Amino acid sequence: MGEDRKDNEDVTVDETEAPPDAEDTTEPKTDDIEDNMQKQIDVVINKEMPIKYADNAIRQRENEKSNYIQNIKNSSSGLSLSELNMKEETLLTDSKTVVRFSPIWKQTLASMAAILMTFTGGLTSGYSAVLLPQLKASDSSIPCDESTASWIAAMAALPMAPGCLIGGWLMEKFGRRNAHYMVCAPFLLGWILIACANNLALILLGRFFTGLCVGLIGPLGPVFISETTSPQLRGIFLAAISLAIAVGILVAHLIGTWVHWQWTAIVSCIFPILSVILLSLIPESPTWLISKGQIEDGVKAFTWLRGYDEEAKLELKGIIDKRKAADNEPVPTLREKIRSLKSPELVKPLFIMIIFFITCQFSGVNAIAFYSIEIIEKAVGKGIDHYTAMFVIDSLRTIMSVVACVTCKKYGRRPLCILSGIFTALSMVGLSMFLYWTDGQPTNLSWIPLSLLMLYICAISIGLVPLPWMMCGEVFPIKVRGLGSGISSATTFVSFFIVVKTAPGMMTDLGEVVTFLFYGIIALIGTGILYFILPETKGKSLQEIEDKFKSNKISIA
Repeated sequence: MGEDRKDNEDVTVDETEAPPDAEDTTEPKTDDIEDNMQKQIDVVINKEMPIKYADNAIRQRENEKSNYIQNIKNSSSGLSLSELNMKEETLLTDSKTVVRFSPIWKQTLASMAAILMTFTGGLTSGYSAVLLPQLKASDSSIPCDESTASWIAAMAALPMAPGCLIGGWLMEKFGRRNAHYMVCAPFLLGWILIACANNLALILLGRFFTGLCVGLIGPLGPVFISETTSPQLRGIFLAAISLAIAVGILVAHLIGTWVHWQWTAIVSCIFPILSVILLSLIPESPTWLISKGQIEDGVKAFTWLRGYDEEAKLELKGIIDKRKAADNEPVPTLREKIRSLKSPELVKPLFIMIIFFITCQFSGVNAIAFYSIEIIEKAVGKGIDHYTAMFVIDSLRTIMSVVACVTCKKYGRRPLCILSGIFTALSMVGLSMFLYWTDGQPTNLSWIPLSLLMLYICAISIGLVPLPWMMCGEVFPIKVRGLGSGISSATTFVSFFIVVKTAPGMMTDLGEVVTFLFYGIIALIGTGILYFILPETKGKSLQEIEDKFKSNKISIA
C-alpha cells in the first residue's frame, strides 16, 4: 500500500492482503486522508458482490449484508475530511447474500408507492364529474346551483399551487419518502370529511384538503421516481404517473356512476392507507441521503434499489464524488445562494417546464376531465348516452396512458411532444368547426364530435399530459430539484385552477365554438414554442442533463 503512484491513477486495493477484519494500527498522515478516502470509495464502487444461486440456499440467506461503510463518519456539516480516521478496509464486505428480488422489482415497488399516491390524486380530479350531477338532482340533500358547482370543482384546484411549493420544501427538508408519509394524513382526512359531509362547507373543506395533497405530491412523485430508478426504466415509471391519474379518473367515474357520492369517498379513503404500507417497505431516496451526508444509508439504499452492475456502480460513484466535492466547497453566503438561483441549470429548465405545463393545461385537458358529462352533452348532443360516452373517453384515456408508458421508453421526448401537440390542436379546432357548422342544431352525425373528442384524448395522453411530469423530475439539478419542481408544478396548478374555474363560464358566455377553438390555438402555439426549446432527455443520466444545461444554448436537444 505504500507504493508510489501518480495523482490521476486509480487506487488498487489488494484484498488478499487486507481482509475486512484485519486491523491496521498505522495512523494515517493528515495529507493522505483525502487519498485514503478516495481509495475506500473506489472499493465501494468497484468491488463485485458475488451472487450465488444454489438450490440449498433458496429458502434462507447465508449472510445478511453487513458492515457497509465502516470508516466514513459524518459531522454536522456533512462529510468532513479532517475528522476521518481512514483504515485500509473495504467499505462493502464480501457477503454471500442470496438475492431473491431483482433490482427491477425493487424499483417497481418504490415507484408504486409514489404512483399510488398519484392515483389518489386522479380520484380527486374525476370525483367532481360524478359528484355534481348527484348534487344537482332534485332529491339531493345539499342544494347546488351553477355557481356552487363551479366552486366545488375548482376548490380542489385552488390549493394545488401552494401545495407544490410546500411539497418542494418538504422533500428537501425531510426527504422524499418522509414527505410522502406526511401527505397521506391530510389526504385521508379530506376524503373522510367528504364522506361525512351533510352540508356544503364540509364538502368544500374536504375538496380543499384533497386538492392540497394533489399539489403536495405534484413535485414529490416525479423526483422520487427519478432518483430511485435507472435511466433505462425511468421513462416508463415516470409515464406511469399520468397513467395513474387516468386510472384514478376512470375509477372515480365508474364507482360514482353506480353508488352514492359519499360511498365513493369512503372507498377513496383506502388508498392513502395502502400508500403508507408501501412506503414502509422501501428506502429513502439514495440521492437525497448522500446529498445530506448520510453516506452509509445512501449506499445501502442505492444498492438495494439498483444492484451491483457496472452502470449502477459508476452512477453511485458519481453521486458520492459530487457530495465529496460539495463538502470541500466553502459554505455559501446568503447573497451567493440568491445568485445561484440565476444559474442556467435552474433558469433554463424552469422556463421550459413552465411553457410545457401552461401548454398542457390551457389545451383544456382538465376541463374535459372535470366537466366531461356536461361537455359531451354540449358537443355530442342528445344522440348518444352521455355516461356511456364518458366511460368510452375514460377508458381511452387509460389505454393511451398505457401506450404512453411504452412509447416514452422507446421514443424520445421531443417527437412525442410535437406529434401530441399537433393532433391535440387539430382535434380541438375540428370540434369547434363542427359545432360552428351545425350551429347547435340536432344532427345524426354525433359520431363526428365524439370521434374528435376521442382523437383529442389519444393525442394529449401520449405527449402533452405525461411528458411535463416526466421531465419535471429529470431536468433540475439536485441542489435545487425541490425548488425547481415545486415552482413548475405550482405553475401547472395555477393554470389548472384558472381553466377549471373559467370553463363553464366560457362555454356559457362565449359558446362552445370559441372555447374549443381557444384550447386548440393554445395547443398549437405552445407546441411551436416547444419545438425550439424542448430538450431530449431520453437515455441520459440526471448528471448528464444537468451538465448540458450549463451550456450557452437553451435547448439540449
